[in-house]
Amino acid sequence: MDTFLQEIPKAELHIHIEGSLEPEMMFTLAKRNGIELPYKSVQEVRDAYNFQNLQSFLDLYYAGMGVLQTQQDFYDLTWAYLQTAAAENVQHTEIFFDPQAHTSRGIEFEIVHAGIYQALQDAQEEFGISSYLILCFLRHLSAESAMATLEQALPYKDTIVAVGLDSSEMGNPPSKFKRVFDRAREAGFYTVAHAGEEGPPDYIWEAIKLLGVSRIDHGVRCIEDSQLVKYLIEQQIPLTVCPLSNIKLCVFDSMEKHNIKQLLHMGLCVTVNSDDPSYFGGYIAENLQQIQAALGLSQQDIYQMMKNSFQATFLSPEEKQAKITELDDFMAKAFVS
Repeated sequence: MDTFLQEIPKAELHIHIEGSLEPEMMFTLAKRNGIELPYKSVQEVRDAYNFQNLQSFLDLYYAGMGVLQTQQDFYDLTWAYLQTAAAENVQHTEIFFDPQAHTSRGIEFEIVHAGIYQALQDAQEEFGISSYLILCFLRHLSAESAMATLEQALPYKDTIVAVGLDSSEMGNPPSKFKRVFDRAREAGFYTVAHAGEEGPPDYIWEAIKLLGVSRIDHGVRCIEDSQLVKYLIEQQIPLTVCPLSNIKLCVFDSMEKHNIKQLLHMGLCVTVNSDDPSYFGGYIAENLQQIQAALGLSQQDIYQMMKNSFQATFLSPEEKQAKITELDDFMAKAFVS
């Protein structure tokens, strides 16, 4: 099963590139840029990854990305993630980045974008990984700040497929950003949004009805609203679920209590992703391994989630079908239980 989980073709739709900053790279970049970290060792950084909730994680997350200063830093960060993705047979990835977290530190939008985008192009050539870039607005900041960031992004519209919404969910409902998302859709961007992780099912409804999202990032609290579950099934609106993240942030008490298998078997378009893998203890294969071991998922369950992932991408219908055909070919050669 572990070999099967490692080798099955995958798409990853919920990965914050800043959240793939491993402690080793944090120290390397800090040294390169002459930044003094409040930690003495890699182990001390890992020991700090003891989160009680989303906010306690975000506090460390934003502090850690302070080492990212130059275009080369953003390239190295993205390239490291893509190497891991290639090793875990990720065929396509749609990567979040948080420009406001950098422009607020005096790092120009162009520097952030150029480093990340160049790595994505190089990964396409070297590993055959296709990719898209998604700009996320920080919801704890103002809608005006988000609108200003959207305006900054317009010259790069050809290389950014969608806009999203992340950061502190509680007290920052999707409705706060309706005007920004209206403007983004007018400009030709797809839209996605984090909702229903710590926030209530109402936030999922808002993201769908007010922001016009193509998929919901997280969404695990949808189970609390039967009408919402019915709607998500009927419309096949994808949920980009991040199991290790949910456990680390205490959304569920244990992996055995995670509802991803329940949601899958109810007919929702559930996908598996790594969120912030450095902070939450694993990339996409590790997420699959843990939910399979804890919930007794079959190979058919895993296949369905991987198929959902490819169907939920922003690839063209023809590109989606090509990826699913590769997945089907893999399954035909696998020992399916």
